Amino acid sequence: MKKISIIGAGNVGATLASLIAMNELADVVMVDVIQDMPKGKALDMMQMLSVFNSDITVKGSNSYEDIKDSDIVVITAGIARKPGMSREDLLNTNANIMKEVVSNIYKYCSGSIVIVVSNPLDVMTYLAYKILKDYGWTRFKVMGMAGVLDSARFKYFISEKLNVSMDNINAFVLGSHGDTMVPIVSFTTVAGVPLRYLIGEEELKQLIERTRNGGAEIVSLLKTGSAYYAPAASTFIMIKSIIYDKKQILPVSVYCQGEYGYEDLVLGLPVVLGKDGIEKIVELNLEQSEKQELDKSAEKIKQLCKELYTLNIV
Repeated sequence: MKKISIIGAGNVGATLASLIAMNELADVVMVDVIQDMPKGKALDMMQMLSVFNSDITVKGSNSYEDIKDSDIVVITAGIARKPGMSREDLLNTNANIMKEVVSNIYKYCSGSIVIVVSNPLDVMTYLAYKILKDYGWTRFKVMGMAGVLDSARFKYFISEKLNVSMDNINAFVLGSHGDTMVPIVSFTTVAGVPLRYLIGEEELKQLIERTRNGGAEIVSLLKTGSAYYAPAASTFIMIKSIIYDKKQILPVSVYCQGEYGYEDLVLGLPVVLGKDGIEKIVELNLEQSEKQELDKSAEKIKQLCKELYTLNIV
């Protein structure tokens, strides 16, 4: 049985743990700094699993030692956004949390696949990779979850607008996990029909804008937290593709070494995701306007990555 550890047993981490356990993908360990809290959630989940006669094990812990020999480690730890707060506002605090988490990953889980969910997503993934590469991790084993979530939001808004099944919709959102994300309209289809054939330009702009503000819209409604059901489900889909070696093409935040013309930054791009992590970065022939928007997104991430050096975090 595979072993997956989740660092951070808050809403995203605990929801993800329950999805993994309910689908019997792997045994799960949740680690959190809050005393006994992950143990309580794990006990509750184990009692839930007994209802379904599942033999999966969920363990809660306050010790990193329990993540030893994990096949996949998911990092959700960090403070959540509050109303009016951007993902970038989280940079300094969550960067220091990330450094501590990553130091324990290379101590106990050499060779594991690492999925970063903490915000600001692209920069946190960049930081995790920069630290882990010195301990033998390749860029294909350190990735960020963002594009799957942003694409899911785009897909839902399209389905709602057209009143059609989400099963008919294929959507791609690339770039940053922020307000410069790029919904790739030229590769978004409904039952194989290009989206532009079905939605006017003005309505399309509204859908794109709502997608870019998808997380902030939820934060403003919740008042005291941020999204967790959809982020957890999006991470689950990535894990499922890895565990079952499904080789799905998914938009994932990955460290670039020349792809799409980008160097030394983490950006959401389409990849083939299998048992070894990222097996291939897929280079799409984007429309000129889409490539220009992706360039803007990449430049913003580049500036945030530079802040890590300014703050002496890297």
